[in-house]
Amino acid sequence: MAGGGIVETVKKYLDMKTIVLSLLAIAIGGVIGLGVYTFVFAKGLSYFGTNPATCANCHAMNEEYDAWQAGSHHAVATCNDCHLPHDNIVHKYWVKAEDGFLHGLKFSTGWYPENIQIRDVNKRVAEKNCLYCHEGLTEDVQMTRTHDTQVSCLKCHSEVGHRK
Repeated sequence: MAGGGIVETVKKYLDMKTIVLSLLAIAIGGVIGLGVYTFVFAKGLSYFGTNPATCANCHAMNEEYDAWQAGSHHAVATCNDCHLPHDNIVHKYWVKAEDGFLHGLKFSTGWYPENIQIRDVNKRVAEKNCLYCHEGLTEDVQMTRTHDTQVSCLKCHSEVGHRK
């Protein structure tokens, strides 16, 4: 055979570098494909907006969404107003991305409790947002505390945003 057989041709093109690069390309393509599919399936673009209905994209948040609609802040505040920081845009979108990733992970895997609880970091954001909107109302309450003691709005008003 003049030019060698098919086995020699395959060996020539299938060296270790080619195999590794091919497997890497398949893996990266799979991750990107799965990511795009998940983003489309989970209505990913909606999370860049401010529509509160977005929070009910997954059935796990239906109860919280319904409770917000029944709550006193329904007409004046959206989910983002209470659950995202107002100090700067980078911090806002950092928290939004972190929460979105964790929500997506927990929803996709089913690793969320039946009774969803707010994380401490998100509770601190919500507390700051209470003060952000109601600073004039809380000034007198703060005056009764020492400088290093912070009043917890959520301790007494835990159902304001999500009436149960």
